[in-house]
Amino acid sequence: MANETQIRCRKITELDFESVTDLLALGFPDRPRRYWIDALALLQRRDAPEGCARYGYLLEAGGTAVGVHLQIFNTAAELPTQAIRCQASAWYVEPQFRSHAALLISVATRLKTVTYVNTTASPHTWPILEAVGFRRYTEGQFVSFPALGAGAGTRVSMLDERPEHRSLEDYELLRGHRRAGCLVLVCETRGDLKPFVFLRRRLRYAPIGVAQLVYCRDTADLPANAGPLGRRLLRRGVACVICDANDPIPGLVGHFFRGKNPRFVKGPDAPKLNDLSYSETVLLGAAAGF
Repeated sequence: MANETQIRCRKITELDFESVTDLLALGFPDRPRRYWIDALALLQRRDAPEGCARYGYLLEAGGTAVGVHLQIFNTAAELPTQAIRCQASAWYVEPQFRSHAALLISVATRLKTVTYVNTTASPHTWPILEAVGFRRYTEGQFVSFPALGAGAGTRVSMLDERPEHRSLEDYELLRGHRRAGCLVLVCETRGDLKPFVFLRRRLRYAPIGVAQLVYCRDTADLPANAGPLGRRLLRRGVACVICDANDPIPGLVGHFFRGKNPRFVKGPDAPKLNDLSYSETVLLGAAAGF
């Protein structure tokens, strides 16, 4: 085994793709190798802000890759704010080098002007994230049945090219997620437009159609429009919507699961609740489609 002085972290380059794929296939055996090949190809097509890693970081011992942290950087053009956001994609360190996992994450998240978000952290990694400066910005998941909710007088339509949709301040974000395979719906109540982005999920234990809310401007918009949204989703075979929450959501029929898939953030500009825009879940997990 390499001694301690041979441990280092550095940015991933295209020359590392094979070793990165090997590590991720080992660390995530439930996902096929093709998943990680496609993930790296997607990152290769995307631009990263100046000074930021295009693919993420590698942990090396004696010149051999023993750990990896994939990252997805978002630019100001993709987000409603001007902040730079980095989404954690995947993180794995070989067992004999786990004592250096915190070093890898610390180096990979050291830019003070960037907001780092981890929306898919496994429970065994939570203490490490918190030790290097991450904090929870959501506490759990609310599983709802929106068709049983209120919202009379609301008209629901799919995002399209009509002028009122194109004038939405987050139109480019919405259109980008539609291209990624998400369902983008716009609720209109007395001329007021509220957009929602849903990603269909496949859950082995769920006998009904399930979608994740991956973007809305304000979580309070969901219960206010729940009934019409839920009925429109039912037409797509979706009865259940999962959304981020810190407590039960008034006006929604369902149940809050505290401690289920909390989201973590490090940096100056934490996302709003239920803003998973351009995350790994969207860019790499939209295969279920609508």
